[in-house]
Amino acid sequence: MTHLSPLSVPYRAAQRSVSIVFAVAFFVFSGGAAFGGFLGAFGGIILLGSLVLAIAGYEFAYYQRFEYELTPDTFDIRSGVFGRRNREIPYRRIQNVDISRNVAQRLFGIAAVNLETAGGGETEGSLRFVAYDEALRIQTEVARLKRGESAGEATEPDREVLFELAPRELAIVGALSFDLRLPGLVFVFVTSAFPVASSYIDVPLPTSGVVATAVGLGGLVLLVALVSWGAGFIRAVVNYYDFRLTRVGDELQYERGLLQRYNGSIPLDKLQTLTIEDNPLKRHFGFATLLIETAGYAPSGDSRNGSSVGRGSEAAIPLARRERVRSLVDDLEGVAEPTYERPPKRIRRRYAVRYSLALGAIALALFGANTLLDRAIPWYVPLALVPVAIVAGVYQWRHRGYGLTDDHVVTRNGFWKRETRFVPYYRIQTIIDTRTIFQRRWRVATVTADTAGSLSLVGGDAAAVDIGGDDAVDLRETLNDRLRDALAERREERRRARQAALGVSVDATDESEPDDDGPTETSTDDRATETQTDDEPTETPTDDGATETPTESTDTDDSFLWGDDVEAPDEEGEAAVEDRSGSDSNDR
Repeated sequence: MTHLSPLSVPYRAAQRSVSIVFAVAFFVFSGGAAFGGFLGAFGGIILLGSLVLAIAGYEFAYYQRFEYELTPDTFDIRSGVFGRRNREIPYRRIQNVDISRNVAQRLFGIAAVNLETAGGGETEGSLRFVAYDEALRIQTEVARLKRGESAGEATEPDREVLFELAPRELAIVGALSFDLRLPGLVFVFVTSAFPVASSYIDVPLPTSGVVATAVGLGGLVLLVALVSWGAGFIRAVVNYYDFRLTRVGDELQYERGLLQRYNGSIPLDKLQTLTIEDNPLKRHFGFATLLIETAGYAPSGDSRNGSSVGRGSEAAIPLARRERVRSLVDDLEGVAEPTYERPPKRIRRRYAVRYSLALGAIALALFGANTLLDRAIPWYVPLALVPVAIVAGVYQWRHRGYGLTDDHVVTRNGFWKRETRFVPYYRIQTIIDTRTIFQRRWRVATVTADTAGSLSLVGGDAAAVDIGGDDAVDLRETLNDRLRDALAERREERRRARQAALGVSVDATDESEPDDDGPTETSTDDRATETQTDDEPTETPTDDGATETPTESTDTDDSFLWGDDVEAPDEEGEAAVEDRSGSDSNDR
């Protein structure tokens, strides 16, 4: 068993001591009767020193009691000062091994290591902290053990740099970035600072009427835009400084960050969805962003594009020419953008009516404020934007659509933030047909291809939105059929790989085996028999008009089927899914 770095003791103690000591010092030396009056300055110093020693003692005990080990099959962690906790994490379930270091940690030569697993809502294993060289060793060893290589036969995988962010491109990333989380702070600052600033400015400003409202709103919008752009620029530069994406064997490794340095891995066999993201500015200048979504849980520290939303997604390319982004998509998945099927043209009226009603609600609210407050508020100004709402409806319709390729379903949605998602058929978990009360009135529906990625938990799946009702039924059936075919093809590929690994002649076995359309498939080499049943997946309508076609099953132990020397399917329950899908194909 291996311990954490000895330098983790003073670093963790300092981390914990700062906030606690500051809070206690504030009460002790603030002159309060409970502390300052009772203990005095000397007693306060003794109390603070005792707290620091107690924290240091706890961290030393934590260091002594924390152990980890890389066994042939699992990553074992034993921890706990008062209560012991033993964890065994199978390598096949580990999605990402992420390394992060801030400025202080780089000075100490230590790093934090996070082990992310599929379907996890939080980090499964966390090492706080180990030496940076040890962190790199853990990342390399976990990748080797996942491949099933022994220490003697392990070879250095090929390394290919796929993308590096040049300083000029970094500046463009910052220039095209906006952080819209600050408007509330800006509003509070402006409303509190304006009375003070106006007392020092001897410039006559209108205080009422249409001119005053226009000047106030225009100034506020301009200030919010400038602050949001400045914050976005700084944030993008800090997050993407020295960004590099490298293909190392069967995974992608990225490095990025100025103050907080990240070094993580993205396993290609766990890739769920590729997403090309852009906005009007990026489209105008011909740029785009590529996101890679895996089945694991992404670290909360800037997990998507530098955001802190805890999505299972990483920016494979923060910003590059759109042709370069498409080239990487084709390199990773072998898919290009198809010809999109847009929603029916009548949906343009729906979008225009939706935006116009929103403007009408704003005008009504201003009219009510004008009546109640007895002030000259130009409540009719939002109504002048109705033509803009009509144009916005047309643009929203134009930027929506879906397309089917030989191996992928591709969806496109959004105008201000357009997202084009590429989902392999075999990654689909559930096909959902949703029809709200308003969609039923317009005779349209939304078909969603749900995957095992973390984004599906927050509604980030690939979706064909507002397509015709009959088209939705056809799309759902087509996706279901292609899912089954894709799973059957992958099952056949894995069977051949298993036989090749066991030294069995693939051609001879193929001649002796029954046809794929037969009800039973038997493999005598590993004495495992797969029996297909006649169970047909049912479609269950939900209360809100949604129909789900389930394609997944509960987790099973499939080591008896796949053997110790051959990697099992990369998704839990995939074998069971394939059994069901095979029987469904026979029923047809």
